[in-house]
Amino acid sequence: NKTFPGVVSLDDASLRVAGGEVHAVIGQNGAGKSTLMKVLNGAYRRDAGTILIDGKSVDFHSPHEAQVGGVSTIFQEINLVPYRSVAENIFMGREPRRWGFLDRARMHRESSAILERLGLHLDVRQPLSTLNIALQQMVAIARAISTDARIVIMDEPTSSLDEREVAVLFDVIRGLKANGIAVIYISHRLDELYAVCDRGTIMRDG
Repeated sequence: NKTFPGVVSLDDASLRVAGGEVHAVIGQNGAGKSTLMKVLNGAYRRDAGTILIDGKSVDFHSPHEAQVGGVSTIFQEINLVPYRSVAENIFMGREPRRWGFLDRARMHRESSAILERLGLHLDVRQPLSTLNIALQQMVAIARAISTDARIVIMDEPTSSLDEREVAVLFDVIRGLKANGIAVIYISHRLDELYAVCDRGTIMRDG
């Protein structure tokens, strides 16, 4: 449950997602989709209810805490830093260090390995701004799974992608699924849901 002044946003809402499943969450604007996701990723505090991951109750106080706990969110607007390198964006805020200094060699090596898991071969030293929007979206996904995410939330991920780039994204999603990661996929485009999702939850009025 989640209530804002004068508005009941979530009213006994329930969502169950399995590992290795791509689960669609759909509904009209104002149905409560984004609120439910923000409760899950720690951006909002729930008023009542329980969040269970692998049967264990969790209580995230921030998106960073949720990310550490295995829940990563990829927003509609790419939330990365264009002038920093691909590797720096993937490890931002948790850069590996050795003898107190930034361990760039390890950061580059591990970033390349993560991207290769997604079928991408990039020079991770190049600035993010040199990549097209689709590849920047892939870097955002790489950042999400580099934290050993169990659940990846994608909020309208194809809004700025063309048809070819959407196909690449769907291949990445299928790769996440094959690795046992749960993907929560929010979209208004029903053809996409049929193409990539296994099940769906429809929300209405919270």
